Amino acid sequence: MDDLGGRGVGKRRGRSGRSPDGREGPAARVRAPRKTVGERLDEGSLTPQEASELARERLLRILAAGPKSRRELEASMGRKGYPEHVVAPLLDRFGEVGLVDDAEYAQMVVRTRHAERGLARRAIAAELRRRGIDDDTAVEALEIVGDEDERETVTLLAAKLIARTRGLDRDTRVRRAVSALARKGYGPGLAFGAVRDALAADGEELDDAACLG
Repeated sequence: MDDLGGRGVGKRRGRSGRSPDGREGPAARVRAPRKTVGERLDEGSLTPQEASELARERLLRILAAGPKSRRELEASMGRKGYPEHVVAPLLDRFGEVGLVDDAEYAQMVVRTRHAERGLARRAIAAELRRRGIDDDTAVEALEIVGDEDERETVTLLAAKLIARTRGLDRDTRVRRAVSALARKGYGPGLAFGAVRDALAADGEELDDAACLG
């Protein structure tokens, strides 16, 4: 009997995962990293046709979760180890049949970001760039939102922001509201004007000098 309550230390598996009789334990059975499609192509275990079919299936799975720009799809496939020469022809074909359409995608982003999040064109333009939309396509899509649309939206947002800060001092209310509007892409002039009007509607006057700090 040893000091481990009768359990023989000789029967324990070592850190290598092998038992005393040389058999491998769970710790020793470590899976090798799965090879990417590019690696399998290079070694010849996958034909170009098979690689193309795998890429097509993955692209369809990505698009089933939601629309993407061509650049986003290229980046996603690249991270998964799909070679560009396999992906590019598929994306060309997807574009021909309308599965990938950067112009339509950009318009969808503009509509939803403005209507659902109240973002200004400047903030939406930055998002379009992050999503890989080229400048010409972005400019055309942003025409969906006009100056009047932005004024109406910033007016509603300012009213909500001011309503949430009732009971606080005027400077704090202004600072918080203007900062929130700036994060949504609204310029200082438009933001301050909307906040001033919202304060007036809430019974608190604010002159231009106070708005400008």
